Amino acid sequence: MSTNLTAPVDQSPTHQPKPKASRAKLSYPQVLLIIAGALVLLSLLRVVTGATNLTESGQYTAALNAAVPIGLAGLGGLWAERSGVINIGLEGMMMLGTFSAGAVGWQHGPWAAALAGIVGGALGGLLHAVVTVTFGVDHIISGVAINIMALGLTQFLAKLLFGADGSAAATAGGNDKQSPPMHDMPTFTVPGLSGWLQSIEHHHWFLVSDVAGILGSLVTNVSWLTLLTVGLFVLSFFVLWRSAFGLRLRSCGEGPIAAESLGVNVYRYKYAAVTVSGALAGLGGAFLAIYVHIYQDGQTGGRGYIGLATMIFGNWRPGGVAMGAGLFGFMDALQLRGGGPTVHALLLLLAVLLVGLALWKLRGGQRVQAVISLVAAALLGVWYATTDTVPLEIVGVAPYIATLLVLSLAAQRLRVPKAIGKIYRRGQGK
Repeated sequence: MSTNLTAPVDQSPTHQPKPKASRAKLSYPQVLLIIAGALVLLSLLRVVTGATNLTESGQYTAALNAAVPIGLAGLGGLWAERSGVINIGLEGMMMLGTFSAGAVGWQHGPWAAALAGIVGGALGGLLHAVVTVTFGVDHIISGVAINIMALGLTQFLAKLLFGADGSAAATAGGNDKQSPPMHDMPTFTVPGLSGWLQSIEHHHWFLVSDVAGILGSLVTNVSWLTLLTVGLFVLSFFVLWRSAFGLRLRSCGEGPIAAESLGVNVYRYKYAAVTVSGALAGLGGAFLAIYVHIYQDGQTGGRGYIGLATMIFGNWRPGGVAMGAGLFGFMDALQLRGGGPTVHALLLLLAVLLVGLALWKLRGGQRVQAVISLVAAALLGVWYATTDTVPLEIVGVAPYIATLLVLSLAAQRLRVPKAIGKIYRRGQGK
């Protein structure tokens, strides 16, 4: 049966319009060149503006911790939507993960909390699969309902389990809004290498110290859950793009009727994908609870929706999701650690990037977009030159502004699974 599905559905000519066929994928040397250019830009920005937070190891440690839950939510959305099921309920599944982690973690430790978060999110994903796959309910309606249900359920259970008078949880420090504290999740540090990179970072040499600060965050006090997340991204790529199981699963999101005609049990693959989706989102929620040692009401803070944005930005690919999560994690950490002056420095960087975008648009003959980019760059340059900081209100919404800007640029290259969101019934092709 697998030999009949040797060519991925998304490579067929019908799914790649001729005007876009000339867009070649970036080669590894080109990717490395882009990364090197980004590092040089950050180093120059640090020197010009004096915003040392931009390349400090602490900034990237915080960014990594902020990116993990967003990345797990985005990866969960990728699994579901590659099978053809829209999962807008990621936020609710993360809520179930945070609560489950808090309920178990204060008694049994962080690893049990992570496992409980996976189970809690998987149950939310399974419910979404039953409603959408078996009963054919609109995917958006089901996802919104799960978000609302998860919010009410976790608040009710928190009062019942953590806030009951005289209960063990209440005695240990729990209340209606939070669980009792749990123990720390173990971290690892690479001996020798970590200290060496930190010593180079403190010299503040151009580019060298900046690279040392970024690399230092990857080998100093890294949570084992962060390492697990990296492994899940790699595993997802190989399962979905390098295995017969992944090919069949993706065929369910491209052409379920054609997949059924080749003997694929579409229902089974959709169930598996959406359940895994919920489990990954639940692990992301558990990470939030484990990171601050307690479950708190409203802890997810919309990260499930940002995870959906990373999935779209990443064009439904694990590498793209990881890049999007890293960007949003960086912005989230920046507005928490750097504040107004550091976000103010990014105005200059954004102005430079807009000038580059304008030149690229001019080269492609898109003069109107080029002029708009140049005007926006000029306005940002004036804003930067005439101020020393940005208002706290703008600092707080900086991650969401970055989300909108990135999505607006990425929307031109999106390639959505063809059958996403469509109701499928077994035997339609007969």
